Order: sequence, then structure tokens, then C-alpha cells
Amino acid sequence: MTPEEQTVLELQARWDKLRIANIYDALDRLGWPNQCLDLHLRPLFPGQHLAGKAVTAKGGRDPRTWAEVTSEGKDTQTLIRLRDYLFPGAVVVVECGGELVTGKFGEMTSWNLLQGGAKGIVLDGYIRDRRGLEIIPGYTVCAFGTSPIESSGRWRVQAANVPIAMPGTLTHQVRVNPGDWVIGGADGVIVVPQEIEMAALEKAEAIEAKEAGMREDLLAGMSFKDAFEKWGRA
Repeated sequence: MTPEEQTVLELQARWDKLRIANIYDALDRLGWPNQCLDLHLRPLFPGQHLAGKAVTAKGGRDPRTWAEVTSEGKDTQTLIRLRDYLFPGAVVVVECGGELVTGKFGEMTSWNLLQGGAKGIVLDGYIRDRRGLEIIPGYTVCAFGTSPIESSGRWRVQAANVPIAMPGTLTHQVRVNPGDWVIGGADGVIVVPQEIEMAALEKAEAIEAKEAGMREDLLAGMSFKDAFEKWGRA
């Protein structure tokens, strides 16, 4: 493992401890309030959390006819090439190009991404093989849901590791650049631009520490008024 990869994993471990709402508050205070993706995007399975540096992909309609798909088979080369960009601590983020019916990626392709170092995938569409995805260790999927419909012949990856636009919540789109941090949990998915990653991380950790202290005092019986005056979180 290279020193750069080790640094990514160390930072990934820190991001992975943070609550999504606290990361949002940190970004909000830094003047970046529009980094929350569409609120329908969140982990498929309860209790999962995802954090990592973005490796992006952009997809759209498969230009091949069904006859060509039948004769050529699945287009696996684009997925294999996507793995070439991966590293330990990566998160694959996919702009699906507005195609909302087919299941992009799935259990077996997710194993391929995991073996390349990916901690999970975020896509603004559907994915396949819910039962298989649930048992992949250390891998989190954030998507609109699942679909049984095969994407081959209908959708394909067209570009990898390029800037993409994902649907936002407070803004129509959120830009995701390769190398941005992506953190997903029960409250949604947040994108942290790499140019402010350390400022955002340190501020979010400070917020997290205040909340932990306030939570401990509340559990010990301190009144909310006194805890709020001490910690300043509400």
C-alpha cells in the first residue's frame, strides 16, 4: 500500500465515525450548504454507513441494438476499466443520465468493485440483486432502490473518473469531482469538495465531540437547559 493510499484510509476512518447531520452543519458553517444529494439516496440496508473518496462514472443509453447485445453479450469492458481507477477507500459515484428503470451494477459487479478497494457505490438510479448486495462484507450501496431489469442493451457506463452532476436537495445538481469525499448514512448522502476536506472534517469532528459530551450529560440526568448552556448543541 502506498503512503497516499494509507492516508486515504486514515481519513476514511475519521469520516466514517461522523453523523451525516453533523457533516452538513460543518459544511453549512463553511459556506457550502448545497452539498446534500437527493434525499431519496441513502443506504439500502439499515445501519449502514459509507465514507470514501469519489471515483466517478457517467452513464447513459446503450447505443447497441438488442440483436447486437444478444450476439456480443454483456458489455463488461467499461466496468472492468472502471476498476482501474479504484484504490482502497474509494466510493464509486454514478451519474445515471436520467435512466430510472434498469438496475445498474448488481451483486457480481459490486464484488468486482470491492476487490478493487471500493467501500461502496452511490448511484442516482436503481441497482440489481438486493439479496446478494446485503451480504457483501464492508460494502454499502446508496441508491433509489432496486430493479430486476437488466441494464445490458439499455444502459452502459460511458465515461469514468470525470466530473459528474448528481441530483441535489437544496440545489438542482451537486457537482462531484474525482477525489471529493462522499459520506452516506441514515440521513442521506453528503459530498465534501476535496479543496475544503480538512476544514470540513475538523469542524464536523468538533461538532461531533460537543454532541457526544451533551449526550453523556443528558443521559446522566442533566437538564436540557444546563446541557445546552454547556455545549451549545440543539
